[in-house]
Amino acid sequence: MHGLVRNDLYAFDWDEDKSILEFGVGDVLEDKYDFEYQERITLEVRGNPQWNGDDSRLELVYDEAADTLRVTHPVRIRPDTLREQRLDAFTHTLDSENTTHTAAIDVGANNTLAIVTTTGETAVYHARPEFDQFQVLSEVISELQSALPDDQYTSKRIQRVYDERGEKRDHSRDAAVKHAADWLLERNVDTVYVGDLTDVLDSHWSATVNTKTHAFWSHRQLVDRLELTLGDVGITVERVNEFDSSSTCPECEGEDVLRDGDSFRCHKCGLDAHSDIAGAWNLLQDEVGPMARPAALSAERDRDAPTDGAYWEWNGHDWTPRSFGEQSSLLDQTSISEPASSQPG
Repeated sequence: MHGLVRNDLYAFDWDEDKSILEFGVGDVLEDKYDFEYQERITLEVRGNPQWNGDDSRLELVYDEAADTLRVTHPVRIRPDTLREQRLDAFTHTLDSENTTHTAAIDVGANNTLAIVTTTGETAVYHARPEFDQFQVLSEVISELQSALPDDQYTSKRIQRVYDERGEKRDHSRDAAVKHAADWLLERNVDTVYVGDLTDVLDSHWSATVNTKTHAFWSHRQLVDRLELTLGDVGITVERVNEFDSSSTCPECEGEDVLRDGDSFRCHKCGLDAHSDIAGAWNLLQDEVGPMARPAALSAERDRDAPTDGAYWEWNGHDWTPRSFGEQSSLLDQTSISEPASSQPG
């Protein structure tokens, strides 16, 4: 069970030992369960808030392994909190009086999001450290499963590790989507095209690639989250077919290209680019027509291309900026983040 409560329909009464959560329900549930008019549900909640900020949509998730209803209380961190860790600490409002722009997002496993706007600005949310952590917890699960009796397939401990693995992945992903929403609003983007690979995902010869694609990535959930979060702030999301978007050069439309990890090179025109930025650039040009080359394209430290694109890395609690060209130094490193906060910013 996964329930959502709008941010203006619930209230917390925080206490050191036990807090009280109250929220209203809609007319359908009032009629179904014979609630009084405007009657509210009251729940006792263990735990104290970890961040101060403006309430976002409350999430209620039933943890089957622990037989517990867990409450996730996301907040928008105020500008005076964690100022040095967060550049976009509050939600901006789309200004309809200014010229609005369009963007495309390439979603993937190596990089959670790669964004290109029609003004040529780019942003990348680097996901390899999160996959490394996912793999570590997967190995823990395998070790625990190997110790089970022959007639037993799982245990409560294994299920807890499964849940921890998914929660850490989802926390970083959901925070990236929220962070990206603020980034897009700052640039007055009102329409976003998102690559949809639902019908073209396939098995790969590499076990690691298959794990990324079918376990860690959760493509459908990520795209659904984009639609939900961007829609909340007034940005229209349209799914478009992403098939072959990274197999064609966005500069000359040539197909003699080499893609290796984050690197993309066209043998016809010599374009060197970040592969996911190239993919998003193709998606955007397919929808809006030819556009200027994005300012930041480089995937490696030693490229001559400009490096003024936004590049973000997850630190366990927040997406923090890094130099766009530093990602190549991270490819062979294993980075394990700190435990995820129960209240993602």
